[in-house]
Amino acid sequence: MKELSKVVFLFVFLSHWLFVFSQRSSTTIIFEQEIKNRSGHYMKEPNFKKAEVFFLEQNWDSTLVYTMKQLSQSSQNQEIKNYCHLFRGYSFIGKKIFSEGLKELNKITKGFAFYYTTKSKLGEIALEQKEFQKAISYFKEIELVADSKLLGIKKSRIKHNLGICYLHLNTFDRAEFYLLESIKLQELQKDSLNLIGSYGDVANLYYLQFKDNLAIPYFEKAYKISKKIKNFDLKRRTALNMAVVEKNRNNFAKALAYREEYDQWKDSLNNQNKVWEIAQTEKKFAVKQKQNEVNLLKTENRVQKTQQVGLLVFVSLVSILFLMSIYFYRQKTRQNLVISKQKETLDELNATKDKLFSIVSHDLRSSVHAMKTSNAKLLEKVATKDLEEIDAILHQNSGIANSTYNLLDNLLHWALLQTKQAYFEITSLRLFFIVEQVAYNYQPLMGEKNILFENTISKKDFVLADQESLKLLLRNFFDNAIKFSNENGFIKMYTQNNSETYCDLIIEDNGIGMSDETIASILKDTTILSKKENEKMIGTGLGLQLCKSMIKKNKGKLDIKSELGKGTKFIVSLLKTPPYEQN
Repeated sequence: MKELSKVVFLFVFLSHWLFVFSQRSSTTIIFEQEIKNRSGHYMKEPNFKKAEVFFLEQNWDSTLVYTMKQLSQSSQNQEIKNYCHLFRGYSFIGKKIFSEGLKELNKITKGFAFYYTTKSKLGEIALEQKEFQKAISYFKEIELVADSKLLGIKKSRIKHNLGICYLHLNTFDRAEFYLLESIKLQELQKDSLNLIGSYGDVANLYYLQFKDNLAIPYFEKAYKISKKIKNFDLKRRTALNMAVVEKNRNNFAKALAYREEYDQWKDSLNNQNKVWEIAQTEKKFAVKQKQNEVNLLKTENRVQKTQQVGLLVFVSLVSILFLMSIYFYRQKTRQNLVISKQKETLDELNATKDKLFSIVSHDLRSSVHAMKTSNAKLLEKVATKDLEEIDAILHQNSGIANSTYNLLDNLLHWALLQTKQAYFEITSLRLFFIVEQVAYNYQPLMGEKNILFENTISKKDFVLADQESLKLLLRNFFDNAIKFSNENGFIKMYTQNNSETYCDLIIEDNGIGMSDETIASILKDTTILSKKENEKMIGTGLGLQLCKSMIKKNKGKLDIKSELGKGTKFIVSLLKTPPYEQN
């Protein structure tokens, strides 16, 4: 029981941190969207606008700077103050300065839209600092609040945290009530990751009360769910818990099986060693069996002792030599295969390295040289105080810096893609909101060229894609459209549904366009990176090459329609989400 309790307590802390992980992808997005929607009418305040942008980017230091500037102004309404204290509280907590974070969050007044969000955050901090009674007071305050006022906070999360607090206080009846209530909600929401943690917490609750018959089924449920998810750590922990459970049941065969599964996740090398040890044991057993046969023959017929012993020894030696030959042959074949795969991987990495160095030495050097030349002109114009030229050069430098940053960003993603280190998960996405998020960051750049942007994508369009790679695609298409558009131009994004399988996302501009030869070159199926043809233009073909790779990895298709002087249409075909899988 003591050994099992230690394992179960691991689950208590696991589930607490599990909420932080699982809520990031759903409620945090809702929280950030609500911030944008509700604070829009304060965007005329320059310091507040910068503070919000840095807050959403989780740039805590810059957030603290601009919120302090905003608060230092004499004329303030209470809602702006509340937003500033909210931003500052989250920023201090993000920097692990909890005392200052708590001070800021406690300054928020009750009429504020994010008041209950603040209380939930205070409760989680108190829970983390093991101030359980204080945490309960915060969670109880928002337990019965309507969902519409929680702005993305799940009721299951609140009830689960209350259960954890009561569990630490050994108030088992209240802990059981809230944990089971949380499980009911999570089961309705099909929240697999958090269900594993909640099942573990309930099991721990029952084990602390020596109710093994109630605890074990929850461990089994957690294990079954872990088989369907991709979280490696949860798979390993649930397998270890089941091993200890079966051991306490004296069911050693199952305990061994679960333990082997745990070891398999932990270290595959150990499995190979085990296989080798079993082979050695079997070989020794075979030799011993042959020796017993020799002894039996000696007993049965002493007259033929010499001949039979010689024959058996010969057979034994041949058998051993044969088995050893097979063993060493397999070992050599296995080693050659490993060496061959390692050589292929090394060749690919060397090719990737050579391509990266080629791009960095050529394109990045050109970009930096352009910046150096432009800065030299800027110094000359500063000396002559030619303000119009200074303004023009500064805008030019801004474009060069932005293009250079995009080049470095594309280089990073391309390197991660080539070395297979990038995280990739295809999920159902609402296309309209993804485009809105990316377009928001490009409003200043479009404003510099007075470019009109229209997003007429239907909010009913769902596609199957990896979210981060889709954002990367959109950023590159925005960069190209802005770069090759004229002053007072337009950029449009819309969808067409001419197929039951694919949703066509169209990025259209009325810029300089491209020739048929250029289109054919872009659409050509190749992995070789090409350097830019025009040395005066900042950028490289890497962005479009990266887009092609990302579209292919998302099981999509790319087409281009363009005409010189009349603009360009990039058509990205992405798989549609089936109606029963749409969020």
